[in-house]
Amino acid sequence: MRTHRRLLTVTGIAAAALATAGLNTSAFAATALNSGHVDVLDAEWDGADLHLHVHDEETGTEYDPVDVTLEVPAAAKVTNPGFGWLGTGSQVWLLPDDETVADSRGVLFPGISTEHLTTGVFANNTVTYTLVSATRNGAATEDFSVYSGSARWYDSNTATTSFKSRTFGVGTHNHANWAFEEAGTYQLTFRVQGTVSGVTESTTAAYTVVVSS
Repeated sequence: MRTHRRLLTVTGIAAAALATAGLNTSAFAATALNSGHVDVLDAEWDGADLHLHVHDEETGTEYDPVDVTLEVPAAAKVTNPGFGWLGTGSQVWLLPDDETVADSRGVLFPGISTEHLTTGVFANNTVTYTLVSATRNGAATEDFSVYSGSARWYDSNTATTSFKSRTFGVGTHNHANWAFEEAGTYQLTFRVQGTVSGVTESTTAAYTVVVSS
């Protein structure tokens, strides 16, 4: 499996410039996204490498995931729908799969996109997004999941190897509910992978999500 360089976008470019100049890049704050339509997982292929971006549909801006903090406010809390994978708490923080609902609550409407991938490049015209790991406040967590209707797409529960990977057709745009069972700072690591001319291509990125009580 190839190890690919990281594509620098928006703030990443500026941070690299600061580093080159010998300046302190820690002062370069991450962009906070807390509402509107945002494709959290957005894959692109530049002809040689896969890349993962965060694509803000509201402004058209693309970010390197390392340069973004996704914020989930207290307004995202809803009554626990009762699915077994959502734990036993009375409430969960939910980023919904319905844009009207998301806008009414003032929370993110998160997407999973392969729109920038064209047909005829990847085998079977598909790529796979995998949840590699999830932590909350620095420790492995079972408190994150993504689901649509009553079907789980992803679940951070380490007791099972299921619900870690999902395959999507290229040129598609998908939405599901992103659920967090506890407040805290989450680090979610995702990988996108596909096959090009018999070669497995992949890249991995970590996302920071701050869930407020």
